[in-house]
Amino acid sequence: MECHGNRPVTISVKFLMSSPEIASLSWGQMKVQGSTKTYKDCKVWPGGSRAWDWRETGTEVPPSTLEYLEKQGIDVRVLQTEQAVKEYNALVAQGVRVGGVFHSTC
Repeated sequence: MECHGNRPVTISVKFLMSSPEIASLSWGQMKVQGSTKTYKDCKVWPGGSRAWDWRETGTEVPPSTLEYLEKQGIDVRVLQTEQAVKEYNALVAQGVRVGGVFHSTC
């Protein structure tokens, strides 16, 4: 959101990029398609990925976050990491633009 004077202006961006596949997962290591980095934990979204330090937000998803996302019409799934990667990659294979936060040591 940008602020012009006293009026907030919301800028909406539509992603046309696809979500990157999670190429591999092992204890403490994740590789994401399109990245040369090996992540311990990562965030992925249509068009990119980055390392995620779970200390930023903790590993638990607050109920208020889930409620907010669901009110926005966003399907949220909280799963064990191996299952989450399988489900995420299945959605990517179907062409769904999907994002996720993954903790490889859980």
